[in-house]
Amino acid sequence: MKIAVIVFPASNCDRDAATALEQITGTAPTMVWHGDAEIPDVDLIVLPGGFSYGDYLRCGAMAAQSHVMRDVKAKADKGIAVLGICNGFQILTEAHMLPGALIRNADLKFVCRPVDLVVEESQSMFTRKYKSGDRVRFPVAHGEGNYFADEETLTRLEGEGRIAFRYAKGDNPNGAAHDIAGILNEKRNVLGLMPHPERACDPMLGSTTGRALFQSLVESLA
Repeated sequence: MKIAVIVFPASNCDRDAATALEQITGTAPTMVWHGDAEIPDVDLIVLPGGFSYGDYLRCGAMAAQSHVMRDVKAKADKGIAVLGICNGFQILTEAHMLPGALIRNADLKFVCRPVDLVVEESQSMFTRKYKSGDRVRFPVAHGEGNYFADEETLTRLEGEGRIAFRYAKGDNPNGAAHDIAGILNEKRNVLGLMPHPERACDPMLGSTTGRALFQSLVESLA
């Protein structure tokens, strides 16, 4: 399985993602600089968390215009899997690869803690090792994780089974509409996820429930 992790200026979770992926797949991902024109032939592209470009303008707005994103979009259009975590989710919405937007948390405070999620959609390459209704525990670390979309978009996401993860009842840390923590694109090969599964892959970090997400990709892309 060949993987690329995109490195943006001020990203701080690219190494976390690379470490988790190497532990689970046995192969070190290729680290691709945001200014590169092309990504090597890979099976999976990861847009990591962090604060790309210092979150100037809007979170992910400048990163969405990075040179490398042209190839990310082109490869996603061809069916290559793309996983955007936290800031990566924000970049995917700013690049119009996923609908909606991530706006300021409802309480206007940065939140950094583990949260409980419910797996809503297990029939995807990202979630096939889970069962619908499974509860998992991933950390969050964001100030702009409040998923927003118009009612038509939310109805479409619900009806098409494109909400992959939802915050468990009573544990929504940011006010996201419909408790949305992660969504899929129409082709179901792009996932944007606000919590950090790569930080839930080692028992020393308090949870290993994120491993199944990466194991799902290994199985799907083998």
